Amino acid sequence: MGRFLAIVVALVALALVINTMQKDKPVGENDQPKLIAPEKPDTPAEEPKEVAAAGEKAVEAELAAVDPAVIEAAPSATTEVKPAATETAPAPSTEEASPSPKAQAEKAAKDEAVEKANEAIQEVEAEREIDDKFKGIATPNKEKTEQFMLGGNELLMGIPGEEDLTEEQIEKWLQDPVNRAVLLPELPLGLAAGAGQIQGVEENPLTRAKIELGRQLYFDTRLSGDNTISCATCHDPEFGYAKDTQFGVGMKSQMGNRNSPTAYNRILSGPQFWDGRATSLEDQAIGPIANPIEMGNTHEVAVKVIAKIPGYQKQFDAIFEDGLSIENIGKAIASFERTLVTGPAPWDYYQQLATFEKAYEADLEDLELLKEEDEEFYNEYMELKKVSEAHPISESAIRGGELFFSDKAACTTCHVGANFTDELYHNLGVGMDTEKPDLGRFEQTGEEKDKGAFKTPTVRNISLTGPYMHDGTQKTLEEVVEWYAKGGHPNPYLSDKIKKLDLTDQDKADLVAFMKEGLQGSLPEPEQGRLPK
Repeated sequence: MGRFLAIVVALVALALVINTMQKDKPVGENDQPKLIAPEKPDTPAEEPKEVAAAGEKAVEAELAAVDPAVIEAAPSATTEVKPAATETAPAPSTEEASPSPKAQAEKAAKDEAVEKANEAIQEVEAEREIDDKFKGIATPNKEKTEQFMLGGNELLMGIPGEEDLTEEQIEKWLQDPVNRAVLLPELPLGLAAGAGQIQGVEENPLTRAKIELGRQLYFDTRLSGDNTISCATCHDPEFGYAKDTQFGVGMKSQMGNRNSPTAYNRILSGPQFWDGRATSLEDQAIGPIANPIEMGNTHEVAVKVIAKIPGYQKQFDAIFEDGLSIENIGKAIASFERTLVTGPAPWDYYQQLATFEKAYEADLEDLELLKEEDEEFYNEYMELKKVSEAHPISESAIRGGELFFSDKAACTTCHVGANFTDELYHNLGVGMDTEKPDLGRFEQTGEEKDKGAFKTPTVRNISLTGPYMHDGTQKTLEEVVEWYAKGGHPNPYLSDKIKKLDLTDQDKADLVAFMKEGLQGSLPEPEQGRLPK
């Protein structure tokens, strides 16, 4: 509503200025100011009296910035402004004198009013884009939504205090309206290019209270059958929210048959697990609880255990309309996991600077002249250089990045987009030479083409998440590059995207440098304790 009033204010002020100037001089069609026509916003049939009064005051304030002589001659703010007559002005003579100071002042006032009106309109359009992007999330009261940049620790530090959480601390936290506000997530440089692929936040809106509840559950071993395993056991912050073991290790040291995939950047991912058997992050979050090898519990027992902890019961009752359930346990954990995103990497800063330099190559040839003629533009460029230099990248990693995106290495055939993954399933031949190979995606779809196919992992921060491949058989990134270079392992279902690569030893070293160094960004470091008792 505030931005709509801004448009009204600017347009009324503009109309008054134009109406006054038209008394002195006929205006031709080509002299009319051109405004961006705003889309009519949804507004009530009648404004509340308080809003109307505020609007009138805003109009007066806007007009106060216009030349006093113009205001004196103008009609009152409540007078209807009628269109000027459309007389055609005679063409000015080429010998006519230049505009008088008064005419110049009037034109300046008109131009300023036009500019303000357009700026107000553009602000509303920008807000509409955000609303469209997160359609279904925004609450009726705008005060209850907040845009928030992910990637830091602010949301993940737990309820303020020390040692175990008390019911009093939880109660105070839940009563704060800030913790109930719906967060409209923004992504940091690099990942931001994939903002259109954000998953799940419409169906399961983010709030500080829900994220904090999810944090507690993520690190709580009481969800497991013997109180020894948590989500963090296999998706450990110390190992890039994955694990440094070949396979996931669950309750009673039981070992699965697949490597633990990372839990970061899941906000850009739909189906989960190597074979995509969970349709959402919420489904994935509760899957391991009932897996006999992983957490060895049942959903029913897990809910009963959580219900016996007053601090948890209090949070579920306050956050979810239907209270505590296994589905809401999944929603809370998924909300926490969606905040785990990688920060900008050296390659992101390098690319940002390189793109700028390519676009404005001619302007940047003489920096001293640029500084004199356009200091603001010069400062923008120098800031990009400064931030890129603060996150250095080696020549080897730069070569590796260029190779990564080239047809020669063809890595972006699968590792594409802001998160460097197509989120699809491919047979690379990994494990297909065993007597009983893991058939991966085929077990979910039953389609022949999916035999031995597994989901493409992200390569952001990949140096933290080894060993690699779905079976953890490749311990280093050097081994991974060699596997691709040889064209994988031949089998009837090998992806047509896997071909032998003509790479030199230097090419291979550069690709590894790009992944280890160029794509290494920060990761959130959440509070791992502070659980309710």
